[in-house]
Amino acid sequence: MAKIKDTDYLSISARIRAMENRLLTRERMERMLDARSDEEAVKVLSECGYGELDGLTNAGLDQMLSAARGALYKDLKGAVPDPRLVEVFQLKYDYHNAKTLIKAAAVGTDPDRLLMEGGRWTAAQIKEAYHRDSLRDFTDTFRQAIVQARELLNAGNDPQLADFILDRAYFAEMGQLARETGSDFLQGYVKLFIDATNLRSAVRAARMGKGGDFLNQVLLPGGNVEPHVYTSGKGSDLAALFRAGPLGEAANLGSTLTAPGSGELTAFERACDNAVMGYLAQARRIPFGEQAVIGYLYARESEFTAIRTILSGRMAGLEGDTIRERLREAYV
Repeated sequence: MAKIKDTDYLSISARIRAMENRLLTRERMERMLDARSDEEAVKVLSECGYGELDGLTNAGLDQMLSAARGALYKDLKGAVPDPRLVEVFQLKYDYHNAKTLIKAAAVGTDPDRLLMEGGRWTAAQIKEAYHRDSLRDFTDTFRQAIVQARELLNAGNDPQLADFILDRAYFAEMGQLARETGSDFLQGYVKLFIDATNLRSAVRAARMGKGGDFLNQVLLPGGNVEPHVYTSGKGSDLAALFRAGPLGEAANLGSTLTAPGSGELTAFERACDNAVMGYLAQARRIPFGEQAVIGYLYARESEFTAIRTILSGRMAGLEGDTIRERLREAYV
């Protein structure tokens, strides 16, 4: 594939800058939180381009977000010079659906309610191929991970081990796609995302009293800090390990939470996500290029999460301040 230049993104960058005006800003989030009724909260989303929601229910919310996600990826995948930029963000839905199908088959339940749209293939395509045992149309990495995870579960092993196989494949495929695009910005995002994931795993493992053998199973290669560092002497000081990078604040918080019963992880989790958002938000300062697409895609993914957090919280009767604690930094 011929090398794509930043000038090839002039048109889509201009369009994305216009679309950014409809993103869910912090001010819009606050209006949703402070709304006197669920209907008033949902109305705020019309300013962001979402369709009407007839009554706030979990099923209705799922349908609205699924439709928005599908439209987003269909639109941008057909508009960018390199569709692999979009596929990096679609991967998680493919792997989520694979996990759902494998676990449902293992316990004999219906997976349909938990399947999600937005991946490179529709949920129906993956489901049909899985049940026909015909996975040839998928990528090698995805296909092999499904086969290995399924065989592991069928042998009666711990379902968590199947998740580890699929997670490793997911991040490996993400890293491969990012490298293939040649985008340093996208590769930087993937490395930081892996670091944040590993930092979370290291903190949780310490809280559970798990040692190096467990970490070797769960930690992912491909980040700025490789897995072997966590299991070396340096890994005992997470704050020092990430002090000079964007995850410094998160690592400081995490290092105080490694003992069992040492506190809630809410602020730590939020700091991990905010570090990734801080990196992606740099795209807004770049006039044109693939960075605009990457930043906007992450912004929309974060928006979907924020909408679900706010509206699900309201349906559950949570106080506004409780919901606020779970929200991440906005892209705009």
